[in-house]
Amino acid sequence: MTTELEYTSFELMAVAGARELKDGEIVGVGLGLPVVSSFLAKRTHAPNMTIMLELGVIDPEPIDIGVDGLSDPRIWYRAKVHTSFADMLGSVLHKGLVDVGFLGALEVDAYGNLNTTLLGDPKGKYRRFTGSGGGNDIASSARRTVVTIRHEARKLNEAVSFMTSPGFLRGGGEREKLGLMGAPSRVITDKAIFDFDPQSHRMRLKSIHPSSTLDDVLSNMSFKPVIPDHLPFTEPPTAEQVRLIREEIDPQRAYAGS
Repeated sequence: MTTELEYTSFELMAVAGARELKDGEIVGVGLGLPVVSSFLAKRTHAPNMTIMLELGVIDPEPIDIGVDGLSDPRIWYRAKVHTSFADMLGSVLHKGLVDVGFLGALEVDAYGNLNTTLLGDPKGKYRRFTGSGGGNDIASSARRTVVTIRHEARKLNEAVSFMTSPGFLRGGGEREKLGLMGAPSRVITDKAIFDFDPQSHRMRLKSIHPSSTLDDVLSNMSFKPVIPDHLPFTEPPTAEQVRLIREEIDPQRAYAGS
């Protein structure tokens, strides 16, 4: 007799993100859940993947990923390279050598544009956040971009309130006209996974997580995505993936907790 594996929605997000990364790729990793996904991919199906942290750290092997972001020295342990922010962005990313940009966001819109700078209301009251860091560079220059974000109506909007990092802008061929490389490929939330319609460049539902429904997904968005005729459920994590996250990669539940 078997029992159903228990996992959190953020563990499922981390696993879904890891599945987007292929062996041998160079991955520019942003703050938050992308850290967990990248180390999970490296320890499972993508041992030859290169993890690049924007501040100049390449392929670390941390015992503890810490809780203070990418500037926490604990995440730099046994890195192959310690260089600079300018070297990572200028010598690697802007040359088109990064296969995947893996980013978190405060807000994402129907065309994959990201906001990590400020949120405000029409009266002019704003709350400022960390801003771009290397996010704009990564979204502009990586061959494809994967985004993780909480699935809430205030975070999934028709248009972002401030564009920090470009997606498809307003659709069409604007990225190509501006000389931007690559494009957004996935948006992973705690309810669903989205890709982008190849004609309109608008977000399109790819799968719904097993704990969600289509009504639940759509009622927690401020725009309607493209909905295909066939809509599968997201593949759940394996027991080993959950164990790695909980016991080895993020035991303090800094990123993938409930």
